[in-house]
This record gives sequence, structure tokens and C-alpha cells, in this order.
Amino acid sequence: MKLILKAIAAIIFALNFSACQSLATYNALSDRDKVLFLPQSEREIAFTEMEKHSDVAVIKASNVPSPLKTGPSLNLSGDLDAYFEAQHLAGLIVIYKGEIRLEKYAKGLNRDKSWSSFSIAKSISSTLIGAAIKDGYIKSVDDLVTDYIPELDGSAYEGVTVKHLLTMTSGVKWNENYNSVKSDVAKFIRHKPDENINSTVSYMRTLERAEPVGTRFNYSTGETNLVGVLLRKATGKTLSSYLSEKIWKPYGMETDAIWALDQDGEEIGGCCISARLRDYARFGQFIMDGAKIDGVPILPKGWIESATTSRHVFAKNQGYGYLWWTYPNQTYIAKGIFGQEIAIAPSHDYIIVTLSNWPTATGNADIRLNRRQMYRDIVDTMFGE
Repeated sequence: MKLILKAIAAIIFALNFSACQSLATYNALSDRDKVLFLPQSEREIAFTEMEKHSDVAVIKASNVPSPLKTGPSLNLSGDLDAYFEAQHLAGLIVIYKGEIRLEKYAKGLNRDKSWSSFSIAKSISSTLIGAAIKDGYIKSVDDLVTDYIPELDGSAYEGVTVKHLLTMTSGVKWNENYNSVKSDVAKFIRHKPDENINSTVSYMRTLERAEPVGTRFNYSTGETNLVGVLLRKATGKTLSSYLSEKIWKPYGMETDAIWALDQDGEEIGGCCISARLRDYARFGQFIMDGAKIDGVPILPKGWIESATTSRHVFAKNQGYGYLWWTYPNQTYIAKGIFGQEIAIAPSHDYIIVTLSNWPTATGNADIRLNRRQMYRDIVDTMFGE
């Protein structure tokens, strides 16, 4: 069996080799983590074949894909090829008023290949929590985490609710310092799980309380992996099978996707789904249209509004909801490192999906500025028609 992800995937992917500070820490990484240290040209190949670097579960798609209408091409004022070069884009699709208005591929990606989206899985896991509430597996976001993961009894997670996990306000001490071998990221890699205890739960229950519950936002990808554990325990189903059952099959995704597994052989709640560009766009359309299957919502009433409302506001009006990044004008984005995004703007009826291979996990100021310029160009072109 291959080495499987033991690190908290969405965080550890943000490392670079020099930041590891320790050969022992680097050697503890899984094959999948080490992919991110490849030269950029090799890494983009790996992004299309993650099943070769990690054990995965299949997210089964529909036998009858839902059609995507094609509208007139957008004629941007900016240079599309220049945008692709500046942002190291592999794929871009724009859906406006239910029609594909722009679709372009590069870097060996095409309509028949999948691309890894990393922390976009967080927003998908958040959506599955809503589905589990609608299905009666979870009573509400106010339920205690320990009701579903009793192995956390006696830990700092006593008194923490599902909502606290979704908004990263548990108050449990967590250090995401990518440059320190003493951070929780590095410690988790070396942690030996307690016997018969899920590895994520085993480590997370060793943590101490830093703040009162619900009083402070602290980004913790470890907790998004707890969301995955909670979903499995509540539903009795794997994340991939539940996603297939609730969305991937009934909404008509055109091809199977994959979800990377951790060292316990379970999907990583906070990371690592690979799918095709058009299916990411379909997921965006599904959310924007109210998460309905045959006209029937699979989420509780008001869920999407609650999930995409800013619970914390950071610089430049960027906020955070239930594992969704939020912005003004009711825009919200599922984000993954290296430039993966599903941007959804219901008030303006558009979806923009970008798949990229940035030189570094979070990019630099120029790349992020160019991304914003491209978005403005796309939106201005649509509204100017």
C-alpha cells in the first residue's frame, strides 16, 4: 500500500522544502505531499493524476450527464492568453445565466482530464453537513461535536459544536505556522495514533484550550478533517459515497471524481478532490440554484445563506462563513491552494472556475492582482453586453 496522507493535507501543501526545517519532517510526508515539492512543470502533471500519488475513493457520477448550454463567446477587453500565462492557469470556465460563455484549457489539461482542487473540498464537506442535517443524521449545527465523536470526551472539544467547527471558532489551541517543526502541522505528521482511534481524532484530542468557545476565529484545517470524521460517524457512510448519492449522481456530473484518503483509509474532510472543470462548474451552478435535485432542495431552508454569510471579516472585506470564503455583493468562493477557485455570484448569475498551478501555494501579490483584474474584465464584459 502506498504511503497515504498523514499530514493535515490542506495545510502541509502550503509548505516548501526549506520551511520544513527538518529532513525527518520531510521524510514523514506522504507521496502525495511530496508531489508539491516537484518542479512546477512536473507538479502540474501530478495534479492531473493524483491517483498515482495517493490512495483514493471514487465519487461515482451519473450515467446521464446533465447538459451544459453554450452561449455566445465573451470577448474580453484583456488578453486571455496573457491572463493564462500570468496566473499559470490550466483551466477556466465562465457560466453566465446558465450558459457557458468562456471555456479554455492549457498545461496539458483538457475536457477529459481531472485536476486536483485541494481545499475546495472544505466547502463541499460543509455542504454535506447541511445535507446530513436535512436527512436527519445530524440534528443541527448546534449539536455538540462529542455527540458524534465520543472519543473527544474529556478533551478541549467538550462544549464545541458543529457550527464552531464550520466557522473555525472552537477556541482549541492550534498552530498553523508552516515554518516551524514545533507547529501542530509538523507534530501531527509525527504523531502515533492511539490504538483503534482515528488518527485525526487521536491528535486533535491532545490539544489544549486557548480561547473561550466561539469567541475567536483561528484557521485550523485539522478541524475540517474532524468535520469529515463527524460526517462519517453521523451518516454511517463514506464521504465519497454520500457525495455521490446526494449530488454527483443525481445532479448529473459527467464523470467520476476522486477523493484522497488519509492513513486510516478515509476521505480527508478538508482536502483533495479531483474532478473535471465542467463538473466543478456544475457544482457551482448546483449551489447557486439552491442545491436542488429535481426541484427539491437537499439542504435545510436557509442553509446556503447561513453558510455564505461572513462570520468573520478580514482585510479588503474578505470574510469566512461555513468553510466558504465570502465577499461583498453576496459573492462567495470555494478556494484551494495553487489557485483553484469556484467563484459564485447569485445576485449577478455567474460562476467562474479557475484551475491553476501557481509557483507557490498561496501565490504572490502580482498573481492575486492579475486574478482580480481578470475577474473584473469577465464581469465588466458580461454586464456590458
